[in-house]
Formats: sequence, structure tokens, C-alpha cells
Amino acid sequence: MTGKERAAFRAQANSLEPIIQIGKEGISDNLLTQISDALDARELIKIRVHLETSPLRPRECAGQIAEALSAEVIQVIGGIIVLYRKSEKKEKAARAKAKKAKAKKVKIMGLRQRNAAAEQKKAARTQFNRTRKTPGGRSGR
Repeated sequence: MTGKERAAFRAQANSLEPIIQIGKEGISDNLLTQISDALDARELIKIRVHLETSPLRPRECAGQIAEALSAEVIQVIGGIIVLYRKSEKKEKAARAKAKKAKAKKVKIMGLRQRNAAAEQKKAARTQFNRTRKTPGGRSGR
């Protein structure tokens, strides 16, 4: 991850509130499952580590969680950890949306193109009317 990407994620994380807390029990399987679900849903999350009760320091917690969940540690400040993991669900949804938008694409013609198409239509109609034969050899008028 580049520095610019990391800075952009830090800026996005500024307005987020911590949604998960790590306390005296430390990092458990249930906690990892909750964090994984949150990363799938949001991609970018904040975690609070209670400094007084947690058996691990915040940087150690961040390293263990990132390694276990294949996530990126964006920053660790005090007792706050910011993690990022690209969500496969969101990526699939974005691809499907782009495909749908591409299928709906409407061709917009300019004035010259519309006039040319109208002239072609008119010429085809007059050609059809000239070659059309009516029963009894009379004209239809």
C-alpha cells in the first residue's frame, strides 16, 4: 500500500467511531470473527484497545489482527487501531453495477446525425411507395 493510499484512508477514518473494543480477554476467535465481518461490511474500521486492561499493547494487537485476517494496519494512535481490508462483496457488487450501467448505455446522436437518419428514413419510405403496386393497377389514392 502506498503512502498516498494510506493517507487517504487515515483521512476517511477521521470521522469514524471505534466499533470494536479489545479488553482484558485480549484477541479471541470470536473477536476475530467480529472484526472480519465488520471489515467485509465496511472495509475500513476503528478498534479501541483499553490500555489499562488489555494484555497486549495496541501495536501488538494490530499486528496480530492484521496477520490473522489479511488486513492492512492503516495507523495506531494511542489505544485506537485503524484497519483496512478490501471487501470481495463490495468489489463484486461494484463490477455488477458497472456492467449493468454499461448495458444501459444510450447512444446520443447530435443534430446532424438525427437529420441524416431522418433523411434516410424518408428516402426509404418514398422508395417503398414508388415500388408498391396496388391491386387492379390503380393507385391507392
